[in-house]
Formats: sequence, structure tokens, C-alpha cells
Amino acid sequence: MKNSLLLTSLVFLMLNTLTAQQRVEEIPLKIGVMQRGALNAITDVEGVKVGHTTLIKGDSVRTGVTAILPHGGNIFQQKVPAAVFVGNGFGKLAGSTQINELGNLETPVILTNTLNVPTAMDAVIKYTLNLPGNENVRSVNAVVGETNDGYLNDIRGQHVKNADVISAIQNAKTVAVAEGNVGAGTGTIAFGYKGGIGTASRKLPESLGGYTLGVLVQSNFGGVLQIAGVPVGQKLGNYSFSNNLQNNVDGSCMMVVATDAPLNNRNLERLAKRAFLGLAKTGGIASNGSGDYVIVFSTAKGMRIPYKIETKTLTQEVVPNDLMSPLFMAAIEATEEAILNSLFMAETTTGFKGRTIKALPKEEVLQYLKEAGILED
Repeated sequence: MKNSLLLTSLVFLMLNTLTAQQRVEEIPLKIGVMQRGALNAITDVEGVKVGHTTLIKGDSVRTGVTAILPHGGNIFQQKVPAAVFVGNGFGKLAGSTQINELGNLETPVILTNTLNVPTAMDAVIKYTLNLPGNENVRSVNAVVGETNDGYLNDIRGQHVKNADVISAIQNAKTVAVAEGNVGAGTGTIAFGYKGGIGTASRKLPESLGGYTLGVLVQSNFGGVLQIAGVPVGQKLGNYSFSNNLQNNVDGSCMMVVATDAPLNNRNLERLAKRAFLGLAKTGGIASNGSGDYVIVFSTAKGMRIPYKIETKTLTQEVVPNDLMSPLFMAAIEATEEAILNSLFMAETTTGFKGRTIKALPKEEVLQYLKEAGILED
């Protein structure tokens, strides 16, 4: 009897303390079986930097920019291996064809809203051309992804300017990453609730290589929300094609994966495909109108591709195929948790035309997870 009362009291306390934004690990809930990184963020991968510019103006502007840098040097001069996987191509991912053709990334990865992709490209080009050492550069493959935040944001106003993009790049840091209603996630919606920016990471044990893998997402898509296998969206009565769904199921999800494992373009593409499985585990359906992309890159210093090649061959040591499976699992788990973090860290938002999107009802969700017996002690 005493144990029952104690458990009830603990649950009551948890329900009443989960009113502010909390990450999945703080609930606490374990996603998957692998160890999280120290920050549980994409910045756990050494050298990776993330910066945001958040634009909240008046009653109609709810948008922004998120910049992900693979390292703090001149990325154009020291390119990194990269790949792109297209889960559903209803989107605008600038620079993707050259990444897959040449197998490398030469600029920061920028996330913003759909109609500001050209602005972000222009800003990245100017930023790259103005870097010391790039005075003679005549071609830049700016990489810019997007989701459509037009329900909460006056997207036709194209409020993101070059300076906002440059600011996100220049303010990028290797520390913990702000999540929820920030940067490119300021006006996004996921599973009928407020979405946003989310991140997570996994650290492989030394016996499996000791590599770190991190994911950052911009969530703006629909489906039937699942949390660690619990059909939360169905229980809440808010899911795609239900009578209660008030928001468009279409949208997009941008997923950026970084790892310090030495991988070439081919195995990076294989890794990207597994990250897409993480989206599926949250209940995402990659609907007809959803632009679902995975951009993945390796930060391993031995894998960098110099702009000026001074030898006839490049020598690289890479992870063999047979040792890729632990990284596959890490990508799935980190992507799943990053998407969930984007929801748990988001706040109710009112924006364009007075429209309001509520945050995930955390008290109800916690009760469902408790009933499923999956919360950590």
C-alpha cells in the first residue's frame, strides 16, 4: 500500500513538473539501447558547430535560420565527405546533386523556410567568397534545406535576410544546442503540435569503434505520433486523417547527421538511409507533400578533401562495410530522439493570421508513457 502511494505521489510530482520544456532524457525516457553523448546533441561530434537566428516580429513573423558547420575552419578549402538521401522529394534542398556527384560538402548546411532558400544561398555564397584564402574561387555549392512554415509565419514576406544567415553561421558554437522554437524551427509544426529544432547523439563503445554520431532535425511533418513505441498520437486523438486533425499532414523534415567515423560517400549514403528509419519510428509517414531529406557528413580529419590537390592520389582509411551496423543503429536512435526533442522542447505559438499551434500536451503524454511502463526509474 505504501509503495503504491509513493508511486502515485511520484507520478503526480512528475506530471506537475513537466510543464516547462524538457528534453526526452529529462523525463526520463530512454530511446533505444545505445549510450547518449555528453551533450546529447550533434555538437558532441568534435568540431561541429550550430548557430541559430530566430525571427519573431509582430504577430506574423515566426521563422529563422539554423546553420550547421562540420568544422570551424575554411570548409571550402577543407571539404568533408558527405551524402544526401531523399526520403520524399517534395522539397527544395539546394546543392544536393553536387554532394552526391562529388561526395563532399564545401559549405555550412543552412536550414530555413521554403521561400527564403534563394536568400540563404546568396548569403552562403557571399560568406564563402569572402573567407581568407578564397579570393580566386569562382564556384560555390551552397547547401540549403527548408521546411514550409507558412501556417504560423508570413512566409510570402520572405523575412529572412542575408544578414540573418551570416549571423547564424558566425554565431555557431560547439556547445549545447538550443531546441524547439528557435532558428529554422521557429514556425514549424509536427504531428499537429508545435515542432521545431531537435538534436540528439549516440556514443559507440570502444569495442565498436568508439565513434560519435549526432543528429539535428527541423521537424515539420505529419503522421501518427509514436514515442518509444507507444501510440501517443492515437491516444490523444490527434493524428493524420483522423476527424480531429486540424492541420495539414503535409510538411517536411530536414535531418542532418554528423559523425567522426571515417566514412566515404557510399557508406555515408547508407547511413543516411538508416536515419530515415528514425523518422519512421516516430510515426512519420513521408506524405505526398513532405520534403524529407537526410544530409550526412563525416568530420574525420583523415577524410577531408583539400580544395587544392597536390598529389595524384588521396589515401584514406575508412570503416569497412562489415562494421557499419553499429553506426546504422546509432543513426536510427539519434534521429528518433532528435525528433522527439523538437516536440518536447517546443512551446505553444500564435502567429500569422492569429493562428495558434499548441505544444505537445506533456502531462497527458507522460501519463501514457507511465502506463506503458517505459519510463526510467
